[in-house]
Amino acid sequence: MRQVRLLLLLSLVALQGCSWFKSWGKDDDPGAPAELVEFTSTLATRQIWSQSVGSGLGKAEPQLRPVYWDGSLYTADYKGRLMAVDAENGRVRWEVKTELPLSGGPGVSGDTLLVGTENGEVHALSSRDGAPLWTAQVTSEILAAPVAGDGVVVVRCVDGRIFGLDEESGRRLWVYDRSVPLLTLRGNSVPVIWAGVTYIGYDGGEVVALDLEKGTVVWEQTVVTSEGRSELERLADIDGDMVYVASDLIVSSYKNRLASLAANSGRLLWFKDISSASGIVVDRTNLAVSDKDGHVWLLDRRNGSTMWKQDQLENRGLSRPGFMGNFVVVGDFEGYLHWIGLGDGNFAAREKIGGDGFVTGPLVVGNRLYVLTRKGKLLAFTAGGEL
Repeated sequence: MRQVRLLLLLSLVALQGCSWFKSWGKDDDPGAPAELVEFTSTLATRQIWSQSVGSGLGKAEPQLRPVYWDGSLYTADYKGRLMAVDAENGRVRWEVKTELPLSGGPGVSGDTLLVGTENGEVHALSSRDGAPLWTAQVTSEILAAPVAGDGVVVVRCVDGRIFGLDEESGRRLWVYDRSVPLLTLRGNSVPVIWAGVTYIGYDGGEVVALDLEKGTVVWEQTVVTSEGRSELERLADIDGDMVYVASDLIVSSYKNRLASLAANSGRLLWFKDISSASGIVVDRTNLAVSDKDGHVWLLDRRNGSTMWKQDQLENRGLSRPGFMGNFVVVGDFEGYLHWIGLGDGNFAAREKIGGDGFVTGPLVVGNRLYVLTRKGKLLAFTAGGEL
């Protein structure tokens, strides 16, 4: 079944940018990428350091992206190289060549680093030096970082199964099984853990809340129905990052639906007709999202009202945005980073990185912004001061 899905994807889609695609039809041609508009920069940006962290994504398009913990950035590449990089200066703290076909991660929980593989293995390593701790077998490829909370590691597989593993030993605690559509986007949303519950976004447009200790269903909610005349029109994947904030769970679907749910019940609080597979990011009451057409939106996360929409990056394969001070930062498929003012939605700065675009959205920690290019280069930026 996995081979059939991959063949369908390869025959119907050319992946770019954030590894998601738009359905094509006679009246649904996305058109050429927008030409970059000229503007007067009002923000000073500076690259601090860059570091090669492996071979990048490779042909398999795995969901491998950097994660920050306790002063280090952890990275993985599809050939099995794991690295810890000093977030301050970019120096390599340790490096391990596992030769594993890594496809999801890394995730980090204190002293434990977690990765998943194409053949359904979960590997736990020491975040201090990369030493192996344990290995567990699940049922299929892992395309989202394993996450841990309250002693339980939650692993999402492409076949729809969710595994709860003991964080100390990797022993299987529970399994939740749910079917997935035949044709889906390549990728899965990272599970969210909060207050004894794990939240899972599914390819059919549903969100399921599971008891973290037992794996039983707390609630489930359909965010958008997978209806349409063709398999492509029925794509409703929830593959982007979900966010838990102030007792709300905010999710985005590829099929024209961004929604806020009550985390304790799944009740729909509000929704917006925005289509995104890259996920959303929240900073206090601000919510930023890149839609599949290359528009950047700033919304009020409390009610979904639009504060502004920036449409001058249309069809440029945008990444998930990131918040950096008073700016929204987003990357495009040509390797440009764009700083957009929170107050007015206008461009404030632009940096050309290259590297065929970015693996994921910018990672912001304090006053630093980190990006990983598709060719395996990790870069750090700072921004501040008017020009």
